[in-house]
Amino acid sequence: MGNAEFVEILKPFIFTVLISALLILIVTAAGMWKIFKKAGYEGWECIVPIYNAIIFLRIIGKPWWWIFLLIVPYVSIIFHIWCANMLSKSFGKNEGFTVGLFFLYFIFIPILGFGSAEYEGPYGDPVQFRGYKERNQFDFERNELV
Repeated sequence: MGNAEFVEILKPFIFTVLISALLILIVTAAGMWKIFKKAGYEGWECIVPIYNAIIFLRIIGKPWWWIFLLIVPYVSIIFHIWCANMLSKSFGKNEGFTVGLFFLYFIFIPILGFGSAEYEGPYGDPVQFRGYKERNQFDFERNELV
């Protein structure tokens, strides 16, 4: 069997994989669009690279510089799990949903976006989050004159 024959055999498989990947991408993007809308942001913000990460971090209540923590090898795994947990808490879900978000992202994001879950604020409790944020600010984050 030559290379040309092998490529001909693989064409249907490659086509199926590409169509499946495109379908997963579209469904996940639509789910993120709905999540952003539920959290009070514009849906289109989820498709702009880097900017979508900043908005996502706002949704879960973390500062923009966490982007750097999410790209550091090995360390990023812990922070991605943490972000998944904060996202599920922000929509009133439990740790089981966090596990689903981490391992089956392309299934659980549409469930969160198109399902009945409502955005409850970062960590799922806006009052508690506001109190936490006020206690744990850096000096440069406060709007006080020194």
